[in-house]
Amino acid sequence: MRKLGLTGWILIAMIAGVILGLWVHYNASPQGKESFSAVISVLTDIFLRLIKMIIAPLVFSTLVVGIAKLGDIKAVGRIGGKTLLWFMGASFLSLLLGLGIMHALQLGQELNLPLPPSTAQTGIEQSSMSFKNFITHVFPQSIFEAMAGNQILQIVVFSVFFGIATASIGEKGKIIIKALDAVAQVILRVTGYVMYFAPVAAMAAIASVLALKGPELLFIYGKFIISFYLSIIGLWVLLLLIASMFIGRRVIDLAISVKDMVLLAFSTASSEAAFPKLIQELENFGCPPKIVSFVLPLGYSFNLDGSMLYMTFASLFIAQAYGVQLSLGQEVSMLLVLMLTSKGIAGVPRAALVVIAGTLSLYNIPQQGLLLLLGIDQILDMARSATNVLGNSIAAAVVSKWEGELGEPVVRTYK
Repeated sequence: MRKLGLTGWILIAMIAGVILGLWVHYNASPQGKESFSAVISVLTDIFLRLIKMIIAPLVFSTLVVGIAKLGDIKAVGRIGGKTLLWFMGASFLSLLLGLGIMHALQLGQELNLPLPPSTAQTGIEQSSMSFKNFITHVFPQSIFEAMAGNQILQIVVFSVFFGIATASIGEKGKIIIKALDAVAQVILRVTGYVMYFAPVAAMAAIASVLALKGPELLFIYGKFIISFYLSIIGLWVLLLLIASMFIGRRVIDLAISVKDMVLLAFSTASSEAAFPKLIQELENFGCPPKIVSFVLPLGYSFNLDGSMLYMTFASLFIAQAYGVQLSLGQEVSMLLVLMLTSKGIAGVPRAALVVIAGTLSLYNIPQQGLLLLLGIDQILDMARSATNVLGNSIAAAVVSKWEGELGEPVVRTYK
């Protein structure tokens, strides 16, 4: 009998989470619901902390080894240019898709929700990410501080310098490369151990949300949630179709290869949860390690396709709810601001909401409108996290093909 894979266990865990969460929602007191949610969410928090424990050393070791194996700075620049070109195209596609759908549906006007008072607090700290702050944020003042805070973009910058320097010193550098390669293999083995806990974390995450919110929330915000999820599916289809122009029918195999990680990101509402294992899945698909280790960390800061779509949805939804009229030029400029400011806040809790809060004030849209979406942010975050994982997987495969190094699939080492 075929063993039940990670996908199967996570699906079972999610169903169990739904049943458990709804039982608590309908049978416990309000205080009991809050207590249950607080206790069971500890399981998800533990899993995510274990994942974050892995990310910094994994990014550093795999990226340094990958860059050192590229051999020269020209190769790094060439791959980096192709990677950023794909990222920018995918980001624009996500933003424009959200703009078109929100114009067509006018969800904010039709929902007709009561507006919060001007004195209401969102609980979300406003982002003050200016161009200067963005640029300085990219470059670490301490690699240890960057690793402690899981600042992936800063770790990438240091790793690029370290990898190029390591390759340039010849035989002595090979000792470091070999050592870091061994470190990467150890971290990936640790990842395998942590993944045994993934179904439990998925069950806890679903149960925690449903115990507090219940199905009533889905009815109240049903049209917005359904519209967003259908838009996410549309974005998936578009990205896969565009990728098929480069890798052909293998795009289907790619989607199947990363399905476990997409589902994990969905159930835990965290794309970081899928990061360590996603490296292995992409290498098994045929992407060379040196490209995966370069594209994937960069994608977690620059290629947030799901978050881009959500930020467009949320910003225009709030503007429509308040009756704020924006010209097409203002909307386009707002999308560009969102794309820029979102690049520097990877790793910030509720990062999309932080960016939206900072952008709304630029266009005289009351930030209190975020209160309209805070209740369903977890549900929406599940979809955008899964999309971020799929988008970065597609980017790695396409860049590998552009470089002429997309190989044949290898036997999967994890089931």
